[in-house]
Amino acid sequence: MPHSRPAQERPGDARVLDCLYRVGAFVNATEDPREALDFILEEIVRTLGASSASIALVEPATGSLRIEVSNGLDADSTGKIIDQGQGITGWVALYAKPQRIPDVSKDPRYVEIRKGIRSELAVPMELMGNVIGVVNCDSDRLDAFSEQDVAFLSLLTNEASKAVGRIWLLRQLRSKAAQLEALVRAAQGLARERDEPGISLDLARHTRALLGTRACAYYNLIDDVLHLRSLDGDLGASALAPSIALNRTSLGTVVTRGRSVVVPLAGKTEEHLFTRLFEPVASSSLLAVPVRYEDDTFGVLLCVAMGAYRFSDDDKHLVAALSSFGASSIQNARLYAKVFTVEEGLRRSERLTALGLLSAEVAHEIRNPLTVMKLLSDTLSQGMATDDPKMEDLGVMREKIAHMEGVVSRVLGMSKAQSGAFRTLDLRQAAENASLLLRLKLQQLGVKVDIECAEALPLVEGNPGQIQQIFLNLMMNGVQAMVGGGTLTLRLGVEPGQQGDVVSVRITDTGTGIPPKILPKIFESFFTSREDGTGLGLAIVKRILRDHRGDIVVESTAPGGTTFKFWVPAVK
Repeated sequence: MPHSRPAQERPGDARVLDCLYRVGAFVNATEDPREALDFILEEIVRTLGASSASIALVEPATGSLRIEVSNGLDADSTGKIIDQGQGITGWVALYAKPQRIPDVSKDPRYVEIRKGIRSELAVPMELMGNVIGVVNCDSDRLDAFSEQDVAFLSLLTNEASKAVGRIWLLRQLRSKAAQLEALVRAAQGLARERDEPGISLDLARHTRALLGTRACAYYNLIDDVLHLRSLDGDLGASALAPSIALNRTSLGTVVTRGRSVVVPLAGKTEEHLFTRLFEPVASSSLLAVPVRYEDDTFGVLLCVAMGAYRFSDDDKHLVAALSSFGASSIQNARLYAKVFTVEEGLRRSERLTALGLLSAEVAHEIRNPLTVMKLLSDTLSQGMATDDPKMEDLGVMREKIAHMEGVVSRVLGMSKAQSGAFRTLDLRQAAENASLLLRLKLQQLGVKVDIECAEALPLVEGNPGQIQQIFLNLMMNGVQAMVGGGTLTLRLGVEPGQQGDVVSVRITDTGTGIPPKILPKIFESFFTSREDGTGLGLAIVKRILRDHRGDIVVESTAPGGTTFKFWVPAVK
């Protein structure tokens, strides 16, 4: 039978109050926190009759505990590191609950720190809602501590927390400063990345570095399934499930609810299927944070810590901040991809239009001499006898002319097919659509678009794709002239033309203007003043407008900006 300390040896109310008074007075009087901790331990040992005692503080940067002061333990015990969840001390730090162990030999959590210990009492130290340490008492006797002792030690830890708070808060400030510096560096690195796979890798790497955890993974969300995209740490890729449906684990809850999930020990979690899906990390603790931009969830950050680990609110806030930076970077990468797609589409459309126009021009040029050749062959045949040997040659010539006429007709037919059918169009809608297509590029370059339109603007007839290309080419031409941003103004109105009213469009930029010496050449094919230009944009615009019975001119240009004016006949 275990033997408890006799009742008369237990601290009575008077002794408890006397001890609390002495500790409180000493803590308030001293300016040395360590001196205060030594005094507190002496009072604990004396009042509780403990064989040894220690105070371990939580390291803010790692979450591990470090024995700061001890009484009755070996000298080398000071400075010993205890992981959260390790031993009874680590368990108390993890779950923030006092523990009275009558017989340590019967507790599987017990880790021997001194020979001869038979019973143990451990109480968490808390400050501002955070567990900052653990006060631990040991005895060489079985069942040496009572529930009354638990209450006494809990009261005493409040006084200890005052002294410890100075040490811990200083460490926390230093740790937070270092974490903020690392967070800023990580955010800067993520902001520079334009490739989404690269962002995924950086996100996992920076998160692991911030928390110092065993590993960190990023799961990308595609069609209600989370896919493992990156992993940083000492876990193999096979350690985590390669894909997870949203309805299978807590990771799905992270996405559907948009909130973080903490699992102190995966192998003992009640979350369904978590253990099976994460079998290799069943002995680890998990923190999952959504990666969201506004209302869109891109994925989940999963942090894996060794063994039982208490992820603090600071940990969650840090990962949430980094995930926010990561989400912004992913959004930017996708926007850049869309901008690139639009630009590629513009270039492709420009090349196809140019090819069609050049093909039609070549076909027209070939058709005229073919007509002359056909007339000449007919004239020559009229002066020849039917049995003249040259008639056979003329027949071959006519056959070849007919073949070439067929080729020309097909080329012209293709050109017409590419241009598409004309239909009734609203140029204001076309301008707004072009502005919408270019909005990402405009935002990126700091360009504002203003559209001014006359009331009751008439409709026009035209090919929708070609009209859109006119707006896109001219707007991009204006944007390229405004280095560092500016304003692009589109004014739509009605003017009298030579054969009736026309709908006019003026596109004005706030750029550098067009040099007078190149102004006469800007509508020529393949003329360009830019190294990366094709010299086709304005030439195509002019050709399209002429096909639409319209035209384009440079209405004004100066260092303060340029105005292009084009017009198309209004529908009568």
